[in-house]
Amino acid sequence: MLLLAPTPPPSPATAHRRPGGSAASCIRCSSVRELDRSPSRPPLPALAEAKRVVLVRHGQSTWNADGRIQGSSDFSVLTPKGESQAETSRLMLLADSFDACFTSPLARSRRTAEIIWDSRDKDLIPDYDLREIDLYSFQGLLKHEGKEKYGALFQQWQKSPSDCSIDGHYPVRELWDRAQGCWERILTHEGKSVLVVAHNAVNQALVATSLGLGTEYFRTLLQSNCGASVLDFTPQPGGRPPNVCLNRLNQTPNSPISAESSAGRKSSKRIILVCQGATQSSSEGSLGGVGYAPLNMLAGSEDRGTASRSEGEQYYL
Repeated sequence: MLLLAPTPPPSPATAHRRPGGSAASCIRCSSVRELDRSPSRPPLPALAEAKRVVLVRHGQSTWNADGRIQGSSDFSVLTPKGESQAETSRLMLLADSFDACFTSPLARSRRTAEIIWDSRDKDLIPDYDLREIDLYSFQGLLKHEGKEKYGALFQQWQKSPSDCSIDGHYPVRELWDRAQGCWERILTHEGKSVLVVAHNAVNQALVATSLGLGTEYFRTLLQSNCGASVLDFTPQPGGRPPNVCLNRLNQTPNSPISAESSAGRKSSKRIILVCQGATQSSSEGSLGGVGYAPLNMLAGSEDRGTASRSEGEQYYL
């Protein structure tokens, strides 16, 4: 897992460092201090008690299957495969208790949340800022149509998305700002364990902004259909922002680096979080003595043939 503690601003020598290389990146560290932080972004709100947040992307949609650019449009719905993926996620999360579920109001995400939330007695909490990234004129186009109609602009979106302006907007920058606002509402909610069901890009932004990572990490933290990421937040004294632990990243019943894991998206860099098996010390507590119970995310699905993890085994998350 990656553990992030609040740190002072980087020195001038490292303030503008960017990860290099074109091959897929595997981060081997116990801290993400070495990753660039974005000092211009506001800190996370202070917490009075520990909180766990589980992020889940929606299941496969009709436009996912067609290869059509969705953005924040609301014309696609879950395919039968997407409904099945959502059911698998329900089983993965069956043994985990949640106090609340925030969801994007878009149909593909809302339906996924309904399947996962199932018969839990509390209402879903729709949050419009959890909608997918706004892609303006690109929305509704097939990928080849985008290339044909927008040429160099579409190529810039593919190669340098954080610097790409569409219809006078910078979609990735807007998304990062939105994600920061979402954290304000999620972390100030009274629940200690919160489920969030949303989309690929916005879930990437939520992970990145929680860790203080900038827009250059867009497409590095790809989220598979119904992939789950887990963040643990530990309060700090003096009203300081919480410590953040990335406990799971894009967990699915299959490897997140398999051919179908990114819904057809290609990325030259991707972060793979490799989690060691349980040890005596890790099972006794975590996050500075907060003592979260171990995650049960695979407990409900292993016996049904959808996953094959054994305790003590190393696996990709």
